[in-house]
Amino acid sequence: MPINCSKSIPLSIVAIIVLSTQLISNEVISLEPIEVTAQKKSTSTGVTEEVDSYTIGSMNTSTKLDLSIKETPQSISVITSQEIEDKQINSFHDVLANIAGLTINNRGDNLVSSVRGFDLTYFKIDGVPTYSTVNHNNFDPIIYDHIEIVKGANGLTTGQGEPSLAMNFIRKHANSKEMEGSIALNAGSWDSYSQALDISTPVTEDKHIRSRFIVKNEDSKAFYDNYDKNNKLFYGIVDADLGDLTTLSIGATYQDLKNHGAWSWGLPAFYSDGTHTNFSRSTSLTPEWTHINLETKEVFANLKQYLYNDISLNLSSSFIRTNQDSNTVQIRGNSINKTTGTGLSYNNYAAKIIYDEINFDSYLNFPFTLNNLSQEIITGLSYNDRTKELKDKQVLPWPAVNFYTFTIPNTLDSVAYTNRPDEDTKQLGTYLAGRFSLSENLKLISGLRVSDWKYHKDDPTVPERTFRNELTPYAGLVYNLDSYHSVYISYTDIFRPQSVKDINGDYLDPIVGKNYETGIKGEYFGGKLNTSFTLFKIVQDNVAKLVNGVTLPSGEYVYEAAKGVTSKGFEVGASGDLTENWSLIFGLANFSAEDAKGDTFNTKASRTTMSAFTKYKITNALSLGGGVNYYSKFYTGSGNTYIEQEAFTLANLMAKYQLDKHTELQLNINNLFDKTYYEGIGTNLMVYGAPRNAMLSMRYSF
Repeated sequence: MPINCSKSIPLSIVAIIVLSTQLISNEVISLEPIEVTAQKKSTSTGVTEEVDSYTIGSMNTSTKLDLSIKETPQSISVITSQEIEDKQINSFHDVLANIAGLTINNRGDNLVSSVRGFDLTYFKIDGVPTYSTVNHNNFDPIIYDHIEIVKGANGLTTGQGEPSLAMNFIRKHANSKEMEGSIALNAGSWDSYSQALDISTPVTEDKHIRSRFIVKNEDSKAFYDNYDKNNKLFYGIVDADLGDLTTLSIGATYQDLKNHGAWSWGLPAFYSDGTHTNFSRSTSLTPEWTHINLETKEVFANLKQYLYNDISLNLSSSFIRTNQDSNTVQIRGNSINKTTGTGLSYNNYAAKIIYDEINFDSYLNFPFTLNNLSQEIITGLSYNDRTKELKDKQVLPWPAVNFYTFTIPNTLDSVAYTNRPDEDTKQLGTYLAGRFSLSENLKLISGLRVSDWKYHKDDPTVPERTFRNELTPYAGLVYNLDSYHSVYISYTDIFRPQSVKDINGDYLDPIVGKNYETGIKGEYFGGKLNTSFTLFKIVQDNVAKLVNGVTLPSGEYVYEAAKGVTSKGFEVGASGDLTENWSLIFGLANFSAEDAKGDTFNTKASRTTMSAFTKYKITNALSLGGGVNYYSKFYTGSGNTYIEQEAFTLANLMAKYQLDKHTELQLNINNLFDKTYYEGIGTNLMVYGAPRNAMLSMRYSF
């Protein structure tokens, strides 16, 4: 009794059931062979695991409303499980490198990333914003099903924030009602090795309670000297169906990330004769004894309770503790004397920091019908509380160091730590959002958030900062031109308190501004392929602009508020399946940003970026893929301090082979043509990007 199938697999579990039935009944039962189809799962759900696609059916990062990409009046995209697997995205750095329109300004341990000219300052986990060490936390995305990305301002659901982008990391869940799992082994360039185990299993006989555990160990070096990384990760989650109307998820994450020989600044960019340095990419000015270690512990819970018909209450909470232990060296100086090697100095700085973060979000979802048209309203409350405890020590004044006889001793072992005043930042917000069908083809998506923000430091010389009743409106119109295309327009406000100071030592006023977007989107092949074209304009005031070469007596950098910073540009995107065997991802972004004086803003970000990747299934066993990333030039400084990275392109390849139904081999090659480029620049410093590298992986599923 065969069932039509595109890929048939024997059902061994059926044989077990049949044999058990025979033993019980003592009767001989004869059945014809049974085969079943392993269908390609749909992209219409919010889960991308085991879905061989680069797109998704619905997302809620923008407004908490479950909307398709075509229905959302903002530029949005997704990094699915399949893209993570195909590109071997194994770190936060890898995630950033695969977002079109994003420029990484690498400072070693500190990734200062920008989109549309503005910095990335937070991310979300399951829709709840978190601000803990966003630039330092190079976490592993193995525990996430997919990553939703919203370009521009996202104040409705996050409150304060930059109009760059919101990244929402959606956790993996224990969805399987049968025991299953996988083992993954990776080996790559520069002695990089990792092992991962992922197991899902039902806990109760009725399978209403299920569990999942993911563990990973990674040991790797880098293309530059003296670096060694060890990362241990554990993730556990229990999903429970508590009746027909209630679902509950409880879980925990633990990550122990140790970076020895970690960068804390970069390589000097100039010689004293004004010429640029040209070091080998393996050059490191960081001693082996330096380190930046991060231990992250997180517990979380999510509850969904249906109250009446489709009306639901959604609760999410998490507690995150991050312990950061660092002992680093920063190399400073105007230039190196090419003959003698003098001209540099160093700062040996050590710190122990504890970040504690409590996040809570709750909202009610009211779907209803009016005039035979579907409507939906969401109202909610969110709360974030982040504390920082710091103690540190350093070598002062900065000792001189010779570049040609480079040795730096660890002088801080015998120095006592100094306790610094604790810091606490709180944010409370209430929000209301709705999707209103004005007609069959015209939808209004709008909302309003009211936020309170407070910063306190246990230092009588530092004033407490409080902002109350900050309003963040959101409005968007989406019109369906036909069953395939929609046009949209949207508007939202921006509010962002700042932690940098002016020449008088006073904090800059909050950033305020407006975000406008319009565009057209397409959805084809039943949602398997999404396309978009977006025009945007962002107007901001009080944006911090670094005053080069000026510091406060405390050593802090001095900033000035840039009036009327305007960023505008366009984005083009496509993601999904062209045929059953051919998938692609494409993103092109261009922007220009200037202040009121007409001066270019944030020159360290590429004005034009492009990311493209495609995969084709040659046979049932063999898939080949490849892509390119393009970055236009970026620069900083002027005259004798001018540093420029000219436009460059990186090429990547992938090959995947299915040995049998359980085992898969994959090879990835990045920077195929071994392009030398800067991934970060600053005042008299630069950081090289990675040379050509390869990763071979094996995955065994059971």
